[in-house]
Amino acid sequence: MATYARSVRRGLPRVSGGDPWPPAGDPVAHAPGTQDVAAEVMSRPDASPEPVAPAVEPVPGTTDAASADVSRQVGSPERPTRIRRGLPREAGGDPWPPVTDAAPTAASAAAGVVPAIAPDAASAVPAPLETAEPATSPEPHAPAEALASSESAPAGSMRRGLPRAAGGDPWPPAGTAPVRPAEPTTHTAEAPPAPASAPAPASPAEAPPAPASPAPAAVTPATPDASRPPLAERPLARAGVARRPAPRPEPARIGPFTKAQWAGVVVLGGGAILYAAAMAVLAVRWILSLEPLQDFLATYPGEYHLPEGAPVGFPAWLNWSHFLNAFFMVLIIRTGLQVRSEKRPAAMWISKKDRKRRMSLTLWLHQALDILWLANGLIFVVLLFATGQWMRVIPTSWEVFPNALSAALQYVSLDWPTENGWVNYNALQQLAYFTTIFIAAPVAALTGYRMSAMWPKQAATLNRVYPVEWARKLHFPTMLYFVGFIAVHVLLVLSTGALRNLNHMYAAQGSTDPEAYADNWTGFWLFALSIAVIVAAYVAMRPLVVAPVARLFGEVKSR
Repeated sequence: MATYARSVRRGLPRVSGGDPWPPAGDPVAHAPGTQDVAAEVMSRPDASPEPVAPAVEPVPGTTDAASADVSRQVGSPERPTRIRRGLPREAGGDPWPPVTDAAPTAASAAAGVVPAIAPDAASAVPAPLETAEPATSPEPHAPAEALASSESAPAGSMRRGLPRAAGGDPWPPAGTAPVRPAEPTTHTAEAPPAPASAPAPASPAEAPPAPASPAPAAVTPATPDASRPPLAERPLARAGVARRPAPRPEPARIGPFTKAQWAGVVVLGGGAILYAAAMAVLAVRWILSLEPLQDFLATYPGEYHLPEGAPVGFPAWLNWSHFLNAFFMVLIIRTGLQVRSEKRPAAMWISKKDRKRRMSLTLWLHQALDILWLANGLIFVVLLFATGQWMRVIPTSWEVFPNALSAALQYVSLDWPTENGWVNYNALQQLAYFTTIFIAAPVAALTGYRMSAMWPKQAATLNRVYPVEWARKLHFPTMLYFVGFIAVHVLLVLSTGALRNLNHMYAAQGSTDPEAYADNWTGFWLFALSIAVIVAAYVAMRPLVVAPVARLFGEVKSR
């Protein structure tokens, strides 16, 4: 049978615009022992009918089949073979591998086979087939230099490959030895070594069957080397990731500030107020020490005489009205602030007459207290004009204004004017009571009524003349005025003769002599009792207590 050599099939060009690859006439880089070698052998005159295989002496201790396989891979060493060159290893370089003389080693590398067995392998006693480690062959596409270095490398060294950087030496460095893993501490039966003179079996088929390998025993974990440092977790920052601290939870806020910020506001604000007050006291004392101001204080001592027939003292109805006014005012302020901050009402109140009228239980209580406060104020105003007590709180002379200025200067200088409310208020007190009774109270009532559910929604003319936005802008500042009035009023009552003033307002006891009843505690205990009642009502204003009262006037539904 004759085998004819065939030409290489040419493909696409290796470079854009170049000739097809490989070039015409380029011999095929086949390994020896292929069809080209067979064709050359058969074309010789003295060729025998059978293909001639390269003579390779079998290695002692190996089988004929293994020797034949090696013979097929090694081929004829006499025929030089050229290595096929490929693309360059770097841009603009020469094709790889470089041009070298054809040698058996290069031919073997081009064919991707293992080079011939080392000469000293014949003297080595091979291990049994079951325990022998398979020989690792170099990669098919490894360069010839790497293979040559692997052949010439001493036993135990590692095969060197491509460089780690352009233009560098092959990797790993010369002389690097592989680290073999520690052998497991398993006890396996080792086969006795065969004698060197023992004949090799004719073929693998004739070899005796290998005994079944025993089940592997439990592998005892190797004791870690004490010389090596323990493994440590590498920080994220060294791995290229920034380590961010865990975010701190947001502090609780009371309104716009946290507790610490409120403490700072109180400390700084209190210090600023005290400093401003001290400066004001010093400045007013210096002003009042001047001669023109001395004459002004002599002319306007801070109060003027009331008209003839003005009543003296306080009747009992005035004391009761004063207590009820304070009681309702404190509860109204509390429920008003609750309505402003309430987002999800605990219960709803529905009117019996009009099912469409519904509101939160807190708003119903606020409006109910408003009605009671207005009823008490209406009775107070009627009795005020019926008994002539109006002359004590309504200015009757234009002298009220300079006397009010004089009283204000005396209060600021801490040299308070001598007064006796049982007979007459000073001008500053009179203006304050007049503003609270006849200006602030009506404004609070009108703005509250405009925002309540009792306002007629269908009155287009009234809604246009009195928009609800005006009521909202006036109602809250009016409440702030009442808070400020109550604070200043209580402070002056307790600091300008507490026992005498409390006897006037709660016990209806007094005298034209300012020093009388200074040691009488009746008014003080009545005042303490009124404070206890107000605090109890303040604490009891809960849905559990308010709901039964609200059901008397409508239906209460909890959410």
